[in-house]
Amino acid sequence: MKTLEWTAGYEEYAQKLIEEFQVPGAIVAVAKDGILFYEKTFGYRDREKRWPIDLDTVFGIGSITKSFTCVAIMQLQEEGKLSVHDPVVTYLPEFRTPDEAHTREITIHHFMTHTPGLPPLPSLIPAMLQSLKADPTAEGLLSQFEKECSESIETYEQLMAYIADLPFELLGPPGTEFSYSNDAFGLLGAIIERVSGKPYETYVRERILQPLGMERSAFLVEEYDDPDNVAMLYTPRAGDGGTREVLRAPLWWDSPSMRAAGFLKASARDMLRYAEVFRTGGVSNGTRIIAKESAEQMMYPHARIDPVRSYGYGLGVLPFSEQLTLIQHTGGLKGITAQMLIVPEAGITGIVLTNVDDAPIGDLTLGLLNSLFDRPLSTQYAVFADVEKTVESLRQYPGRYRSGEGDEVTIRLDETDGRLVLVLDQSELPLRPIGEDAFLFSRRGIDTPVHFVRDAGGKVKRFALWSRQMPKVEEYTG
Repeated sequence: MKTLEWTAGYEEYAQKLIEEFQVPGAIVAVAKDGILFYEKTFGYRDREKRWPIDLDTVFGIGSITKSFTCVAIMQLQEEGKLSVHDPVVTYLPEFRTPDEAHTREITIHHFMTHTPGLPPLPSLIPAMLQSLKADPTAEGLLSQFEKECSESIETYEQLMAYIADLPFELLGPPGTEFSYSNDAFGLLGAIIERVSGKPYETYVRERILQPLGMERSAFLVEEYDDPDNVAMLYTPRAGDGGTREVLRAPLWWDSPSMRAAGFLKASARDMLRYAEVFRTGGVSNGTRIIAKESAEQMMYPHARIDPVRSYGYGLGVLPFSEQLTLIQHTGGLKGITAQMLIVPEAGITGIVLTNVDDAPIGDLTLGLLNSLFDRPLSTQYAVFADVEKTVESLRQYPGRYRSGEGDEVTIRLDETDGRLVLVLDQSELPLRPIGEDAFLFSRRGIDTPVHFVRDAGGKVKRFALWSRQMPKVEEYTG
């Protein structure tokens, strides 16, 4: 892991990706046993003013915030104020789903592992409505969700009322189906607030950020004394002929009822300090933040996502090799793509931060890990053998799948080649069978497992892509 032996190859690889995706600015920082040993910046925190990036430049971290929320829950459990196995309705009696018995069975653990049985819901858009209305770059999103945005969701109580009134089909009994849920994590913030007696943001600041010395971390940019060292936000759009354009988009999106799901901001230096909590088993900056047992529980693979990935408490877990485990989480929102990584057995912690949404964060991170551990840049997290499928057996999968969050894909059957094709945005990606209802597609040299979910009668009902289960809304007739 001698720096000079791998940095040139990695930086050439990363620079090509950054140029291809027109990423205005990025920073990659890695520590070994708590000591920074690699730092590289690309581009600028403000492209037009050509202001540089440093370790203290503030970026959004998006859903990496979920791990902070789970640290708070573990602290409250250690104090005997709650248990992760308590029913959610113990603390949120007004929480409802379409099935009362199902609702009573949902525990805090299910919220923390994305397994309460909730499908992706459209609530995040009305929860961000006030900031979206102020942002000219959000016009398309507001138009897409016009029906859902008749009223904004400003409070936890409004979020619970919105979910209670929403018609949707539950995925399965609590604990049986993984599907990423911003709603569940937003409501963890409500539990923290009601149990601690403090606003969620205040609790996180006083119990996590301040003890760790994370002076460049906050939920609102207005809290920073030096806004000049806060990254400018950018967002991509399709220009003439479908070419990618990256626009300056300075307004930060916010959601008071969903801050626990993904609205913290931080610097690379702060995030390395935070990642130490998981490398060491709960200690950083000379302070024990959570007990060793709590850290281990957060990094335990409680819920299986796909053949490679699992989920702990606010953290993703996957084997990197026979000896190494990767603990990680990504984050994304307008102007934000981020990834935190920890390889505990090797003493490695790292952070990758960018100031544009849809940056190639997975590629940058996997390339970094492969470089650190002396593997070819193209090495995948896992290798799967192909499984033979007849054309007839593939006929049950085609259709249009759409989530409540607005994501939509089409699966079609290519009769000539005898394979399924995933139509995603403007790309057509062949699906390789790797198991029963399990497939894999490759994009930019990165393999991504996906799978289909059946109902009790054996009929294909949903498509699981990027941690979310998307219901089938239409049979494919093309």
